[in-house]
Amino acid sequence: MNDQIPVKNVSPVKVHKPKKVDESKRYNSRSRIYVRAVKGPLESFRRFFGFFFIALFAAVPWIQYDGHQAVLLNIVDQRFTIFSLTLWPQDLTLLAYIFIVSAFALFFVTTFAGRVWCGFMCPQTTWTYIYTWFEEKCEGNRNKRIKLDERPMDVDKFLRKTAKHSAWIAVALLTSLTFVGYFTPVGSLFINFFTFDVGFWAGFSVIFFTVCTYANAGWMREIMCTHICPYARFQSAMFDKDTFTVSYDPNRGEQRGPRSRKLDHGELADKGLGDCIDCNLCVQVCPTGIDIRNGLQYECINCGACVDACNGVMEKMNYPKGLISFTSEHELAGGTTRILRPKLIGYFVVLLVMTGLLLADIVTRVPLEVDIIRDRNSLYRENNNGDIENVYTLKVLNKSQSTHTYTIKVEGFPEYEYIGEQVVTVAGGELYSLPISVATDPQNLSERVTEIYFHVSTTEADGSIVEVSEPSKFLYR
Repeated sequence: MNDQIPVKNVSPVKVHKPKKVDESKRYNSRSRIYVRAVKGPLESFRRFFGFFFIALFAAVPWIQYDGHQAVLLNIVDQRFTIFSLTLWPQDLTLLAYIFIVSAFALFFVTTFAGRVWCGFMCPQTTWTYIYTWFEEKCEGNRNKRIKLDERPMDVDKFLRKTAKHSAWIAVALLTSLTFVGYFTPVGSLFINFFTFDVGFWAGFSVIFFTVCTYANAGWMREIMCTHICPYARFQSAMFDKDTFTVSYDPNRGEQRGPRSRKLDHGELADKGLGDCIDCNLCVQVCPTGIDIRNGLQYECINCGACVDACNGVMEKMNYPKGLISFTSEHELAGGTTRILRPKLIGYFVVLLVMTGLLLADIVTRVPLEVDIIRDRNSLYRENNNGDIENVYTLKVLNKSQSTHTYTIKVEGFPEYEYIGEQVVTVAGGELYSLPISVATDPQNLSERVTEIYFHVSTTEADGSIVEVSEPSKFLYR
């Protein structure tokens, strides 16, 4: 108890007051990123990939199949037509399977090769590239665009800016019309829109998505990737040390610094230099404006533009390529990449299982839906013949795209009287409501509630029989 607590003299901490903020600059917009054009095998592949999916996106709504639009997602009528397949709200499991398969495909690809979806297939990236291409054609290369923006407004600058924004709006409008064409007949949409005869919701949708495309690809660009898109935030959960990502090799590149092209590659170590000449081309070509030499960053979309730019510089300097490359953390540390690993195999197995369930659901799907609704005004009634009668509404949904004739039967009684149509014809994709009554002798009813079945069947063109049995209740007393 007599031990004293040692006391240490501590010099007082000096508190630094924050500097006053210039209120006029508080809401300044971001520093604009001027992306430099780059050429190389990865860029060529990315362009081909982007153009392929753009062409597919633009062509699909115009494809005709069996006299109708091949792909039409009609939200108003709650009917999705995909070639010979027609989906209804009752087919929600198919939509769930499609989303699950897409999610695990994304997880699998990301675990293996990083954010290649963002760099090579994402619509935001592709449309941003298109907008950047128009920007270069109207305003010039990166340096010219910087000087043009620093210059006061004149006739030349006004004309260049007008041409650029006109091209952007035209691309946004065509994109929006094509997109809305997936949800309404595309042929009449184009005609009605340009003749000002389009409906309110279709017209509103076209204008809304035009503004969104123009704002996203023209103005927001990398903000969508770095601040809005959630995928950039949870990507790290799928990465491991064997994931292929765009990476800079610091062991080979450092120390950075400029040097003469005449300097032999073998003499770099003597001068304390690495392979990186600090040209900053990898930063200038990056669509999100990051420096890949600072390590893996969530803003990186794995587009490979910096890889092509750096390889071009290495080729001019007669250095080996691959200072920046698609590689793994294990390879950067001098090890080898394990392609087959538990997480990747797990994603692949789940992807195969869910794809199999999706295909099985499509193959075993019955193109007929039957729903039975009992009359709620009366439980039962006794007709003039002394029989007990129940009233129903039978709804027959033809989920195919061709007209079918259906035969209706009732099972559950040894004898019964069917009052109503027993043979109905329903057009493809139509819902037919049929009021019917079923009557039977009270002696056939041993219980207050008897389970009966409405059996609906039809014969396909190939001779196969499609049939559905739907249970219902027959009430008495």
